[in-house]
Amino acid sequence: MAEREKLKIISLGGLNEIGKNMTVYEHGEDIIVVDCGIGFPDDDMYGIDSVIPDITYLTKNKSRIRAIILTHGHEDHIGAMPFVMEELTQVPVYATALTAALVEIKLSERGLAGKVNINRVKAGDTVKVGKFKVEFIHVNHSIADSVALAIRTPVGMVLHTGDYKIDTTPIDGGMIDLARIGELGKKGVLALVTDSTNVENPGYSLSESIVGKSLEEQFKDCSQRIIITTFASNVHRVQQILNCAAKYGRKVGITGRSMENVMRVATELGYMDVPKGVVMELNQLKGLPKEKQVIVSTGSQGETMSALHRMAFSEHKQIEITAGDKVIISASAIPGNENSISRVIDELFRKGADVVYDRNTGLHASGHACQEELKMMLALVKPKFFIPVHGEYRHLKRHAELAKMMGVIPKNIVISDVGKVIELSGRSIKLTGTVPSGKIFVDGTRVGDVGSVVLRDRKHLAQDGMLVVVVSLSSEDGSLVSGPDIITRGFVYVKESEELMCELKEISLDAINSCQSKRISDWSTIKATLKSKLSDYLYKKTKRNPMILPVIMEI
Repeated sequence: MAEREKLKIISLGGLNEIGKNMTVYEHGEDIIVVDCGIGFPDDDMYGIDSVIPDITYLTKNKSRIRAIILTHGHEDHIGAMPFVMEELTQVPVYATALTAALVEIKLSERGLAGKVNINRVKAGDTVKVGKFKVEFIHVNHSIADSVALAIRTPVGMVLHTGDYKIDTTPIDGGMIDLARIGELGKKGVLALVTDSTNVENPGYSLSESIVGKSLEEQFKDCSQRIIITTFASNVHRVQQILNCAAKYGRKVGITGRSMENVMRVATELGYMDVPKGVVMELNQLKGLPKEKQVIVSTGSQGETMSALHRMAFSEHKQIEITAGDKVIISASAIPGNENSISRVIDELFRKGADVVYDRNTGLHASGHACQEELKMMLALVKPKFFIPVHGEYRHLKRHAELAKMMGVIPKNIVISDVGKVIELSGRSIKLTGTVPSGKIFVDGTRVGDVGSVVLRDRKHLAQDGMLVVVVSLSSEDGSLVSGPDIITRGFVYVKESEELMCELKEISLDAINSCQSKRISDWSTIKATLKSKLSDYLYKKTKRNPMILPVIMEI
């Protein structure tokens, strides 16, 4: 089959990792991009705030990109938008109302307000972008306005589910549109590209409405102040918290910028119905008896700058955790955040709080389909080809095994990786090459100026500290004028290591004298000699390898 008749599917993120979801669909001269998310930094990514996909391939082909299409408003699907749209400002964006509003907030913070063409769509709509026709299908997830995408291509239809679950009793009253998905399956779906996050969990995911009943149990007969943290984007969860507060005569205060932003947007768009008189400013809330107070907070993942973290470590300007407070963590840990969450929980217990966080309490419902729901999707869609996405390798592998169990021919299943090109025709599927891909690090407001070398240095500093050797040499004959002076950070406590400091000065002096006796005046050689001599000695003496920075001044 001719090259122009092939469909290419390229993941620039979201494979063999959690987060950073971005998938490219390409046919001939037309490209569409589905989702544009951030990833979460690993523990050894010191100082990194977030990770975004490498979009080198997109910037090289920006004239061919017909649209960026977003499935929902979670950070791992829209978080990279402000950084990516700086490069792709001319590309139109398609998103449902809540997703679009959250993206606009992010673009505004990056100085891109009004510079990006965002087209609002709703479930049931179909848009034509280049050779692609994209239909938006309502799905259940832990954020409102989530959609799957039926992507019609010249090669055949691809169903891209995004993140989803099958919730028969959702809070917003709209169950996932299984009827439409079934219709598409009967017509024939070439490939299913689908969420693998919860493939290891048997059975069905918990309904969001069950969480409301569990919350009521926590409110009923409670005489304590209640502090609840959940994902800011989970407007249905926040709605249920507000309903419980109204039912039991409590007032609610909101803390955390992302929580405030999402509540404001969701209320304006009609996704939340805030009971009259329930929400108050924190300053007013503090004047009420504690048994009348509820505080809804960000920080369910133990983020250092979040409201709950600041409360736990006594850094919040308005709220102080006191003995007897009931703290409810209504969220599950994103992989990699377990240690951060544990530190916050431990600190809350130290302050005497009653912390409710066990997943068996029914206070959190995942937004991702479990095994029986994944099997139901496969049964309805009956895809010819199967491509698992959104998960680490074990998730993709388990999902592939599930697809085989449901009748997908093994040779028609492809487990890909970030940057690999999947090529489909009406008859075959195969991996055919790679495109530039990887991770770009965001540190503060700077993007991409922290690479692997900088991270390696940060790791080195964190593990072994730093030692600076300062010497002054004569500009006339290169003789030693003053020094060597030794400065350390994160290596040893100088006042308790005077003997070692004296030994280091002697070794530095010997190294300089050795260079002078050999008539070496090149500074780079002198620095290298200092580093080598000190490094060898320190490892023999302390079994440590601090970063050594020689500084030579000419006088």
